[in-house]
Amino acid sequence: MIYTNYLFISYAALYQMTVSQTDDRIVQLVNSWHAQFLQLQSLTKAHIVMCFNYDIEVNIPPLLSLHTLSSEQTEYCLKYLSIMINNKSLSDDNDLLLGESLKFTHFEILEHPNNAIEHDFAILATNDNSESNLALFNLLVNQLKTDLSKILFTKNHKSSNITISDLMNSFEEIFWIKDTQGRYIYANQSAEKAWHKSNHQVIGKTDHQLYNNEVADLFIDGDSKAIQAGRSVIVAECEDFDLSSNKAWLETLKSPIYHQGELAGVLGFTRDIAKHKAAEQQLMLAACVFENAVEGVLVTDKNGVICDVNQAFTQITGYELSEVLGKKPSVLSSGRHTKQFFSKMWNTLLVNGKWHGEIWNRRKNGTVFPQTITLSAVYDEDNCVKFFVGVFADISLLKQTEEKLKNLAYVDPLTGLPNRMRFVSYLEQEISHALRGKKQLAILCIDIDLFKHINESLGHLAGDEIIVELSKRLSYALSEFDVLARLGSDEFVVLLPSITGTESVFSSISNLRRVFERPFIIDNAQPIRLTASIGVSLYPNDGLDADALLRNVDAAMHKAKSQGRNGYAFYTEGMTAEAAEQLKLQSALHQAIINNDFYLVYQPKIHLASGEANGFEALIRWYDPKLGQISPADFIPLAEKIGLINDIGLWVLQTACTQGVNWLTQGLQFSRISVNVATLQLQRNDFVDKVREILLTTGLPAKHLDIEVTESCMMNNQAAVIKDLKQLSAMGISISIDDFGTGYSSLNYLKKLPLDTLKIDQSFVKNIPFDSNNCAIAKAVIALGHALNLQVVAEGVETQQQADFLLLNECDFAQGYLYSKPQLAAELSAFLIPKSAN
Repeated sequence: MIYTNYLFISYAALYQMTVSQTDDRIVQLVNSWHAQFLQLQSLTKAHIVMCFNYDIEVNIPPLLSLHTLSSEQTEYCLKYLSIMINNKSLSDDNDLLLGESLKFTHFEILEHPNNAIEHDFAILATNDNSESNLALFNLLVNQLKTDLSKILFTKNHKSSNITISDLMNSFEEIFWIKDTQGRYIYANQSAEKAWHKSNHQVIGKTDHQLYNNEVADLFIDGDSKAIQAGRSVIVAECEDFDLSSNKAWLETLKSPIYHQGELAGVLGFTRDIAKHKAAEQQLMLAACVFENAVEGVLVTDKNGVICDVNQAFTQITGYELSEVLGKKPSVLSSGRHTKQFFSKMWNTLLVNGKWHGEIWNRRKNGTVFPQTITLSAVYDEDNCVKFFVGVFADISLLKQTEEKLKNLAYVDPLTGLPNRMRFVSYLEQEISHALRGKKQLAILCIDIDLFKHINESLGHLAGDEIIVELSKRLSYALSEFDVLARLGSDEFVVLLPSITGTESVFSSISNLRRVFERPFIIDNAQPIRLTASIGVSLYPNDGLDADALLRNVDAAMHKAKSQGRNGYAFYTEGMTAEAAEQLKLQSALHQAIINNDFYLVYQPKIHLASGEANGFEALIRWYDPKLGQISPADFIPLAEKIGLINDIGLWVLQTACTQGVNWLTQGLQFSRISVNVATLQLQRNDFVDKVREILLTTGLPAKHLDIEVTESCMMNNQAAVIKDLKQLSAMGISISIDDFGTGYSSLNYLKKLPLDTLKIDQSFVKNIPFDSNNCAIAKAVIALGHALNLQVVAEGVETQQQADFLLLNECDFAQGYLYSKPQLAAELSAFLIPKSAN
């Protein structure tokens, strides 16, 4: 038979009292407990044993068995059991040992154990570990402790007869007992309070008589589970309120009661396990954090012996738990630290309870690695060290980075920009990418003209302030993909990766030069104006490696200086001239907007069947006082690249609408004025609002306006473009597709767009009717337009043969030099019909 719960009682004092016959209360106590054991035996199948040394002259009841303890078992108990009384170890002068309930396998009492305590002792034990039986057993143990204490420390105390009911009522836990018919035959006072029913209301009643059917069936089902299991079972766990109306987590256990092998009833027991649940949750959380932490965790006992590690420890060091368990952390020693280092570390840890620093350790594979580690001491209730915990992270990569930064000073300390070494590194990488991708690179060297005069007159501090401000301006003038670096005192260099051609280089040069247009203000002093000379070299034209490109860009920069400063020069002479023309045109275009140097001409559209003018297309022209007449084919693409096309386009629309109102005011009839709209204009969110605003301010009816867009407008954000064109169409504005067939030709968008007109590009009209391909294309476009209920306009009609062919194939309108070249508004009277003539 296995006994797993014990109460140890020293019998030195008991024996003395019995032998001297000074007090027979011990004998009375034992005899009085006989009845309680008999009562307990009737409620459980557990075998409860109370054992005494046989030398004690007491009348041991028949139900109590007498056993002996082997010497090995005695030594084991004395060595490993923490037997305490009043927080003191067992010694000869202890009169009574009141220990906690202990769980061990079966052992017996030895009459005179070798190497054991000299005093006799007794054991109270049970062989049933069920929850309900342990609860009853603990009650008996606690009561026995109390009774013995009263006998030994209160001489005048008179023993009272204590019943099982008294014991059960002394606890806040809820106890109740049912018979085999499901009738309550006992409920303690805690049950009365919890159920809000007196014993008189409960005893003799069944669950169905006390509760509604749902609750009663639930309770009866729990009874059945315990009976079927033949042991104590947990039948319910739930959150509820305890007797003090505090939130609690309640657990209910039920156990069958047997008497002489027959079922006698069911014992129920409800207790608050909130602390247990909270502790369980905390343990689960701690275990989860321990195992999933990125940092390695090492736990040792107070002697520094490893007792646990987490998975990150294994990943970092290569050691499994089984390989380091029972060993000391010195297994990781790299040999790089002295004994004095570790002595100081341990001294700090023991005094302060914590140590943080960096240590070099060795992995299982032999490699040495740096780690940052925090060591902490864990204390018990007596403020004694129980464990040491180390949390560490591998900082190998960090150390490598620090080492590189120490060896390579990559950053200019004044501006924070890359210095020459880092720039060369970037340049070499981009050259490699450009070589694989067959792309071009551009390097620009910017040198401030006569900067030494600033340092000499204002001082180097003022010069540094200007350099810092200039570096910020230059950074803002470049894209996020460009690289700006400072090479020297007044010299900067720019890397333009993946350029698409010289136009993008010209644009960057223009942006950088514009930086110097604003003066620099130093300490509220007089504004300082600066200029710069810029050299340009291109990969692969001017060099195939970083050294050659930097050398050539420096030569180009000095060439710019020799040409009078405040300019730029390409390493290739031909590109320098081209760049100069491009920049000159760009500067003139900016000035043309300010000076209002643009003007409009109008080309009539002729109805082929009647020969009458139907409307006009407004075309922009630009005459520059210095550069002369400049073709739209030259300045319109440039305006798109440098972001001026929206301003120019709105000017054209405003001017054309104003002219249309003037004609209508003069009583001159026309159908519509067509205005070309660039793709970039359509992509602006406010384009429709701008058109509406211009119509309102000029007073031109929307029915007299035609918007011409190209097929490329559908290349980006089709949904937004379609939405805007539909809004314009809803206002009464006509929509035309210009240059149809030369760009993003798609039948799909033709279905979606609110179109009124298709315009055949002049490249398809040329050489009609002699070019069979152009004839076929023109016929197809005319047929397609009519199939979609669209009018068709042919551009660039210059001969009568072309006009006859188009008329024969039912083209609706034509425009070109056959009828009229683009003319000023004052020269179009022949194409305008007076209102009275209609």
